[in-house]
Amino acid sequence: MPTETDGPVSRETSGSLDYATLPNAKAEGGSVIDDILADSPIAAAAQRATRVLHGAYSQLPRPERQRILTVANQKGGVGKTTTTVNLAAALSVHGLRVLVIDLDPQGNASTALGVDHRAGVPSSYEVLIGELALGEAVQSCPLNDNLFCVPATIDLAGAEIELVSLEQRESRLKAALVADSIRELELDYIIIDCPPSLGLLTLNAMVGATEVVIPIQCEYYALEGVGQLLRNIELVSAHLNTDLHISAILLTMYDARTKLAEQVATEVKQHFGEVVLRTSIPRSVKVSEAPGYGMTVIEYDPGSRGAMSYLDAGRELATRGVQKPTRMNGDAK
Repeated sequence: MPTETDGPVSRETSGSLDYATLPNAKAEGGSVIDDILADSPIAAAAQRATRVLHGAYSQLPRPERQRILTVANQKGGVGKTTTTVNLAAALSVHGLRVLVIDLDPQGNASTALGVDHRAGVPSSYEVLIGELALGEAVQSCPLNDNLFCVPATIDLAGAEIELVSLEQRESRLKAALVADSIRELELDYIIIDCPPSLGLLTLNAMVGATEVVIPIQCEYYALEGVGQLLRNIELVSAHLNTDLHISAILLTMYDARTKLAEQVATEVKQHFGEVVLRTSIPRSVKVSEAPGYGMTVIEYDPGSRGAMSYLDAGRELATRGVQKPTRMNGDAK
């Protein structure tokens, strides 16, 4: 499993170490090795990964009622899909049962979760136009028994046009969510990934959800479109879904080395207050690499900074609200 370090790892040192070449090495035990590796970034990442994979972190609370969240921002490249899949993985790795609904025609969330989204596969498109019940399009994610996905196929690209002529075009997803087809999955969370627009797909997500999570990239341009998004959320809340509210704002791609990132973070926190999560997501190569392997960063490199940040963000999001003990798998504590 790859690990994140402060710099590249030399091929010459990436193999096994020879005890005989170390001064004062003991014939048994290898305490010198332990001392050397204990303080290394690789060892620290490995220890963090072990804690994640074996459930050594505290349990996350189960919600009293199923929580339905949509991750939305009409600006592209702010980390919507990355936030969707990694928050879902962060919640599910602690025993919570999570469904991701991919409403982005690009299908990037489906790719990151390792599920099939070729043309013809049962998908969110058929659910929206009423050809399938939601449960018929659900796939289990191959690397996580608690994580499920309704994929997006290329057919979804034409859904915006087709929905215009359908009855209750803005509430098609909500009708599918309230049906009984996914009840047997006993889901704790449903997280909806939206396209980078404010069209009918995003509107369906907002009408079907009760909470909005807004990822904001720590750059100036990312702030410009938030005002329009907030106005749309207010309109939906006033006329179509009175339960809809912003439950969290997550700062993404935070680079502590730049003053701009600090300024954007400060401005967002001053404006939105406690709705902004304390955890921010740093820029991380591992987060970017993971989808190429059909994984979330928590599966790809659970000891990396990106994985730990999303675990913290998931924990923070889960603890907002009424709590009760979660079920856990295996021997996880």
